[in-house]
Amino acid sequence: MSKEGIIISLEHLSKWFGDKRVLDDVSLTIKKGEFVTILGPSGCGKTTTLRIIAGFETPDDGNVYIGGSLMNRVQPHKRPVNTVFQRYALFPHLNVFDNIAFGLKLKGVSRSEIETRVMRVLKMVGMTDYEWRNVDSLSGGQQQRVAIARAIVNQPEVLLLDEPLSALDHKMRKDMQIELKQMHKQLGITFVYVTHDQEEALTLSDTVVVMNEGVVQQIGSPTDIYNEPVNCFVADFIGESNIFNGTMIADRKVSFMGHEFECVDEGFGENVPVDVVVRPEDIYIMARTDRGQFHGVVSSCIFKGVHYEIIVNTPDGYELMIQDYNPFEAGMEVSMIIKPSDIQVMRKERITNTLEGEMIDQTHVELLGCGFECLPQEGLAAGNKVRVEVDFDKVELTDDKRDGTCEGDITFILYKADHWHLTVRAENGENIYVDTQDVWEDRDIVGINIRPEDMRITRAEESAA
Repeated sequence: MSKEGIIISLEHLSKWFGDKRVLDDVSLTIKKGEFVTILGPSGCGKTTTLRIIAGFETPDDGNVYIGGSLMNRVQPHKRPVNTVFQRYALFPHLNVFDNIAFGLKLKGVSRSEIETRVMRVLKMVGMTDYEWRNVDSLSGGQQQRVAIARAIVNQPEVLLLDEPLSALDHKMRKDMQIELKQMHKQLGITFVYVTHDQEEALTLSDTVVVMNEGVVQQIGSPTDIYNEPVNCFVADFIGESNIFNGTMIADRKVSFMGHEFECVDEGFGENVPVDVVVRPEDIYIMARTDRGQFHGVVSSCIFKGVHYEIIVNTPDGYELMIQDYNPFEAGMEVSMIIKPSDIQVMRKERITNTLEGEMIDQTHVELLGCGFECLPQEGLAAGNKVRVEVDFDKVELTDDKRDGTCEGDITFILYKADHWHLTVRAENGENIYVDTQDVWEDRDIVGINIRPEDMRITRAEESAA
């Protein structure tokens, strides 16, 4: 199992809590000395992944290797890792020195060695002369430094950090980010860091692992993750983005917003539906001129400290976010240019809803755990397994869940320049995707309706064939 330079290897990890699958076939390798950040929204599985590495959780499927050794059944205190928690878990009855020395005393390290190592890490975290202070008298930032010192004094091969800066104010977070980066460089050990803060991940990491709903979406350097997102979730979650439905006309030519653009992407085929991402800083804006590729009217302009955030509406109904160092007043007619290298084309994850179902009778089908009315299905009978296709814009949502055939909650909202693309999780745990002009909030409980004429139903084995 041991591979040169690899300190941690996760192989096909899956984990359930009750009937909820929180990790779905997660695989990841981490190099020795690397700073890896696992990034994602709440509930994406990042902390569960960290706890499995630490030994506080056991995977239901898959294997964990650290230093080439299988760790699935190894107790946390016997693993070559130490963990810094979101809640610092310091002992209030012990002073700073004794908190840091606690693990060394349990291991039977000599008194002189303990003193040497504790004073060394106190200097490293900038807490010299604090050793006899009560931990309750320290600020949040100082307590975090003590927690980190307590972890690194044991000289672990891997330091695990679970959102360690989340309780700090903005300025202190920035200061601690710099200190963590310096500490990592000085110690030379592997850091595995969990956060939901995109800026923090991009600032600290050698490698970023983006997760959503228990699945790894993308692994790469901060530059790759930002400039080359593999799907709409990553593009939307990492920084600001303009995301469009598009069509790859041919190699190096893509259509979106009703215009054709030169791009640098190849290999998608011809006339293929794609998603297109353009970062706000990559749209060049100027007063209205014939030299622009397309035009619009400024609806708002807000100063953000370093740049202006400008919202522009085009005649075709698209809304763009642009970041520029120069202000453009609301109501001003403007022209815009996008360079080929600033257009990121991505393969679509799906172009329609494809749902597994079962015929109840010739005019009713079970979908999403509910019974929906459908058009009469010749040749299909009760109990037949079917596949049902429904276009995103043919799914109707209602404010009152009682007005829907089925109930669901909105788990992800993506703005695609002229409409919203929603992920709605039905009661049975399946997702259905919706294109809408209506504004909804994350976690809204909604009713789900599909008209009979908007379902395309085929026998399951015919679809598979």
